Amino acid sequence: MSNKTFESLAPASLTQSLAELDPEVAARIDAELARLVMRCRMIRVRRW
Repeated sequence: MSNKTFESLAPASLTQSLAELDPEVAARIDAELARLVMRCRMIRVRRW
């Protein structure tokens, strides 16, 4: 088994992280995920 490295043929915009490509969208997604995690923790605490 050989380890070969292949060059990506995808445009640079498809290989960038979302934070690099659109920081505003990335920040909104992070905020929403944090809100959902907090809500899940609150639900979990209530069940115990």
